[in-house]
Amino acid sequence: MDEIASITDTNLTETQFYNRADEINMLSSLLGTTEFNSSPTILLTGIRGVGKTALIKKIKHKFDKEYLVVDIDLSRSNVYQQKKLSRGSIIKIIYDAIIKVSYEHIPVPIFESEENYARLADFVMELPQKIYEDNSDKLKGVFIFIDEIQLIKDLDNVDKFLWYMRSFIQNQKNVAYLFCGSMSLKDSLINDLNGKEGAFGGRMLTIEIHPFSKQTTREYIESIPRNILLDDGGFERFYKCTRGIPYYINIFAKILPENITLTENNIIELFKDSIDYLAVHFIFMWSKLTFQEQKIIISLLGKPKRRIEIANTLEVTSGSLNRPLNRLLDFDLIEYVNDKYQITDPILTYWLQNSHEKNGIYPFRSI
Repeated sequence: MDEIASITDTNLTETQFYNRADEINMLSSLLGTTEFNSSPTILLTGIRGVGKTALIKKIKHKFDKEYLVVDIDLSRSNVYQQKKLSRGSIIKIIYDAIIKVSYEHIPVPIFESEENYARLADFVMELPQKIYEDNSDKLKGVFIFIDEIQLIKDLDNVDKFLWYMRSFIQNQKNVAYLFCGSMSLKDSLINDLNGKEGAFGGRMLTIEIHPFSKQTTREYIESIPRNILLDDGGFERFYKCTRGIPYYINIFAKILPENITLTENNIIELFKDSIDYLAVHFIFMWSKLTFQEQKIIISLLGKPKRRIEIANTLEVTSGSLNRPLNRLLDFDLIEYVNDKYQITDPILTYWLQNSHEKNGIYPFRSI
């Protein structure tokens, strides 16, 4: 059971990091051009749990002997955890990460004073290029990976910050940037980054990481060193529950009993038993929502709704929903499709429905 890694594991073995050869080859080819005076800028997207962070770690390991690879996860920074993310703190996060990963034989310039934001920001944005130029005999290039990029939506003037970054990035050579975020291609940040009027104006290479197909999911289950047996109905239900998302496959597979052929009904019951484990991210997010935001999500359990329909259900004015709807969109808990709002991930729906089925109420408040 220990061999089944959750998506939060960063050091995946070859068997756990399954069937991503095409994505690895594509990213490696793009990043490899950095050696030849190129400067690719890449946006890696995909829904939460599909394996983007693990993919970044894999790429980092492949290149970090010949390149300076700076791997930054905004969600793990103290300023984000303390709700203090700002333009200045992001610049400081990048600077600290560069200092931390620099090798002993690669001297990195130290900024004299970190109090002057404008000077520090310019210094940090120019730093990757300077490191390469000063160490071109030791390095083939410099990679800056920024994970959980969707968190910059917390900033004021996001668009201005992106344009500022682009003003430096577009002129650098032998330096590659990879932005990674848990978001669909419908996310508004995609347009801010790479839309026609966005900061990078279509110059950014966008790669979406997709969930596993049914065939890949079946092969993946068979590759797990546990004797998990599913009949056809059991497998179809397993795939419907996990939707081919590695995070859910891994967690659910841990719970399945071995050496017993599991049917559709078995999987349905086991899925209910495991829903709190599968929905742990959403349970945490749910506790942070306002009562009105929770009620909006509850109103969407039955089917997608237009804004006016949500307002009528909650008996409020349509205008009063602007802020809570935008927050839920930013949290990626809901999405806007065909003029209607809907819950992004069915796991959140299943968890809420299961909670109501067990307790007779939705978990609006807890003690």
